[in-house]
Amino acid sequence: MSSAQVQRFIQHGAHKGKGIAVFTSGGDSQGMNAAVRAVVRMGIYVGCKVYFIREGYQGMVDGGDNIVEANWSSVSSIIHRGGTVIGSARCTDFRERAGRLQAAYNLISRGITNLVVIGGDGSLTGANLFRQEWGSLLDELLASNRITQDQRIKFKSLHIAGMVGSIDNDFCGTDMTIGTDSALHRIIEAIDAIVSTAYSHQRTFIMEVMGRHCGYLAVVAGLCVEADYIFIPEDPPKPDWPERLCKQLTQERSAGQRLNIIIVSEGAIDRDGNPITAEKVKQVVVDRLQQDTRITVLGHVQRGGNPSAFDRVLGCRMGAEAVLALMEADDKTEPCVVSLDGNQAVRVPLMECVERTKSVAQAMADKNWELAVNLRGRSFARNLETYKMLTRLKPPKSAFDDQGRGIGGYTMAVMHIGAPACGMNAAVRSFVRNCIYRGDTVMGIHDGIEGLIGGHIKKMEWSDVTGWVGQGGAFLGTKRTLPEGKFKEISARLKEFNIQALLIIGGFEAYHAAGQLTDQRANYKEFCIPLVVIPSTISNNVPGTEFSLGADTGLNEITEICDRIRQSAQGTKRRVFVIETMGGYCGYLATLAGLAGGADAAYIYEEKFTIKDLQQDVYHMASKMSDGVQRGLILRNEKASDNYNTEFIYRLYSEEGKGLFSTRSNVLGHMQQGGSPTPFDRNMGTKMAAKCVEWLVEQLKANTKPDGSIDAKTPETACLLGLVRRQYKFTPLKELIGETNFEQRIPKHQWWLKLRPLLRILAKHDSTYEEEGMYITVEEEMSTDSPCA
Repeated sequence: MSSAQVQRFIQHGAHKGKGIAVFTSGGDSQGMNAAVRAVVRMGIYVGCKVYFIREGYQGMVDGGDNIVEANWSSVSSIIHRGGTVIGSARCTDFRERAGRLQAAYNLISRGITNLVVIGGDGSLTGANLFRQEWGSLLDELLASNRITQDQRIKFKSLHIAGMVGSIDNDFCGTDMTIGTDSALHRIIEAIDAIVSTAYSHQRTFIMEVMGRHCGYLAVVAGLCVEADYIFIPEDPPKPDWPERLCKQLTQERSAGQRLNIIIVSEGAIDRDGNPITAEKVKQVVVDRLQQDTRITVLGHVQRGGNPSAFDRVLGCRMGAEAVLALMEADDKTEPCVVSLDGNQAVRVPLMECVERTKSVAQAMADKNWELAVNLRGRSFARNLETYKMLTRLKPPKSAFDDQGRGIGGYTMAVMHIGAPACGMNAAVRSFVRNCIYRGDTVMGIHDGIEGLIGGHIKKMEWSDVTGWVGQGGAFLGTKRTLPEGKFKEISARLKEFNIQALLIIGGFEAYHAAGQLTDQRANYKEFCIPLVVIPSTISNNVPGTEFSLGADTGLNEITEICDRIRQSAQGTKRRVFVIETMGGYCGYLATLAGLAGGADAAYIYEEKFTIKDLQQDVYHMASKMSDGVQRGLILRNEKASDNYNTEFIYRLYSEEGKGLFSTRSNVLGHMQQGGSPTPFDRNMGTKMAAKCVEWLVEQLKANTKPDGSIDAKTPETACLLGLVRRQYKFTPLKELIGETNFEQRIPKHQWWLKLRPLLRILAKHDSTYEEEGMYITVEEEMSTDSPCA
């Protein structure tokens, strides 16, 4: 897929009088409310009359009180709630033309010709059929005198924009559907809790997860919790799966493992199409191994709970983009679905995505399993491949010679530099096992540069990293110390342990340290080795990547804390919370947490603000409180301003809010660095480390001299691995120097700054309306070559 980034001028009130309606259909998913909220508020911002359609297509057919006009406060305090507040229902009436005829009449009666559909492929297909029939439906209504000729002309076209709400992530054309990330959170939380009791009693637990036709949840959950075996519909096991399963479990128990986790997708089948149920798997384990085995069916727990920060932000971005797509549509515009492409909200042809989704089902029906996996997309296939490799108890015999020496023969090392961040341990586990799988030796350097100089270096084995993927912090230990001034000692240790390639996992210090080592290659030949950095910091302030390992966990910690803080004010009249987040000079956490938490303002270093801005924000808050809003949320990045600090802002709101609202202040501190890694960070760390092994091996092969020594001197042999749009990209460290603000330790260009206008719009900020409009960066689709996620 190729797309162009376009800045469009979004004028306040430019589409006055247009009717737009939003509804949710089919199964519910977390994050739908964030999308509904964004549609309503963006619609109002551009001047539309916005309507809820309650109970999905059924409400559209029934009409009456099911179609109601929404105002700004209609969607207050819903962004953190699971499910869908406007209801969802299956509708048989809409499948008949008579039902669609009545639905058309109900929409025309209210001047609605723009629909935002949030649902699965069935809901989107139904909307497209409705659009295709729209003209004939209006003709029929006109013939029966239910609408006038003027109405027939005025409302001649129906425009549709879709968003996919599905926890299964089973829709082609988007990297992630709304609700998938939250469902993974529920699954991971449940399995992490079960692991404790399974370990205590040496049990085998079989977890059944949703995914009737798609195994995405099972595959990613398997990666994130180190599951011993998974069963999914796209890649059925061979007929001898009971023997393979029992062999795997037996090997693991004999190696000292006290528990086993097996994940079964509810749609799992064997190669003959026969269902593989949790009960069937249990019977195999009990009958053949006599292991104490339990089944846990998570069921609708996966749909419940508060949405994750990712799903809230995704819903906000998709909802706003859907409104813009409808406002820009004309009579020739094809219906689109708003999708996530890497890091961008893009529009793709609705029916093309539906057809691609159906092609997966056809491939499975034809028992063409390899095609089914590939049609799910590169990400799905890579997740499955990585899972299979990492869950081997032992590396293959082919990786070693007769004397047990690794055939690969390289000695690679891994270390941390900087503050700890969740996902670091998952990356180390993946790196260690990928290297050993090839037959290489892995050295673990403890406590960063200080540990390297002190010789705290240990060979790591396959079993050393068992259980690491779900643990926070950094088991190898980490320090902020940079190598400057210690190059001689470092080179001596690299030579002593014959380290031929180095992976550094850490934040801005890791990036800076790697650059310093690279700069000294002319002086120390030991530094002429392939070197790669995986950015890992909750601040997300490293150049060369749009997401750093650990940032998602930090963002979720902030979002959950903000939810609890606001909940603490239930029953308290009119209270404003001023909350300080981490991030150094980088405002990523404050901005994204503000968007996910429905904040009224988020102050950051990158967007300068004055006392006038603060004053306007206080007036804005007072105005909202006068209109009946009970709680306000203000976020401030820790280094947003030297003088307008958190205490100053707290006192300002306290003084100016007297008689209108009370104010409380919270500094979140190191809570943001704690917690268990999110599924996103576990998965990202696992895949990034696997890619680093491949890259290091390529560099080693290309830079090995005839005498066996390594001589890597070119800029391309010292890189940072980043996630840029939807691609993992290795960028030479030297190229990143010009992209870096070393004084403030932030990149010069940060993608998330374009979300700032959306944050202001969704907060109904008065200063937004004082301008004639504002620029919002969106993605314009240039082709339809969109692979399945």
